[in-house]
Amino acid sequence: MIPRVQHVGIFAFTTLAVTAAFWGAAPATAARVSADQEPPAAGSPTTGETRPMEITLEQRADVLMARKNYAGAIAYYDKALKESGPNNPAVWNKMGIAYQQLNAFPRARKDFSNATHADKNFAEAWNNIGTVLFMEKRYGKSLSYYRRAIKLKGDVASFHINLGSSYLKLKKWDQAGEEYRAALSIDPTVLSPDSSVGTVVHAGLADVDYYFYMAKALASKGNSEVAVRYLRRALEDGFSDREQIESDPDFQKISKYPAYVELMRNPPFAIKK
Repeated sequence: MIPRVQHVGIFAFTTLAVTAAFWGAAPATAARVSADQEPPAAGSPTTGETRPMEITLEQRADVLMARKNYAGAIAYYDKALKESGPNNPAVWNKMGIAYQQLNAFPRARKDFSNATHADKNFAEAWNNIGTVLFMEKRYGKSLSYYRRAIKLKGDVASFHINLGSSYLKLKKWDQAGEEYRAALSIDPTVLSPDSSVGTVVHAGLADVDYYFYMAKALASKGNSEVAVRYLRRALEDGFSDREQIESDPDFQKISKYPAYVELMRNPPFAIKK
């Protein structure tokens, strides 16, 4: 059993990371629109061409999402649903993400639920319901939704990160560590800013517990460089038990790594011997 992290001065906040990897490719008949362009009207001619450009309502909304115009995106997703009918899980999921970005959590949860009603196997939407519950601090309730997402699609690293974050909030340290290690086994780059997680809302913690246990998971996988980076942040945010660090079997795996040695020799703040 891993001992509870002893710390002072927790600095906690939650982030949302949304990318477009799973939004789906545009239909062959539809032209792509870059995020720095205004969505052209359907049927308007393309520059230097005589054939009309076709762009769907959903694609217009996607462009507005990329530009962080969430209210505008919602309006077009709503039009897309009226045009295609209510059984379009992808559009419900995207609209839920837009509402979640606006912190309209009850409405976001409703839209994600509509997505699962349209497609009960839509793993990303189940994950996103869990994340809304996480944002509402209903950590225990979020667990079943994250587990459902993992059961449907167990090879998505961000699902495991999210489940681990809920376990961490519930002070279930061992389970949190297991999920973080599982995420890193699936995708060693899951913590990279360039990691694509599709239409998945990532509930990332940013407090001392998160940084400490993520550093442990990284160290257990031999990712010394990033492990030291997370451990440094844990120390900066108030973790102060040197003995717990040095006796931990995960950190012992990187105990000879120069950056780790230097960090323990010169921590950002004084820590207990």
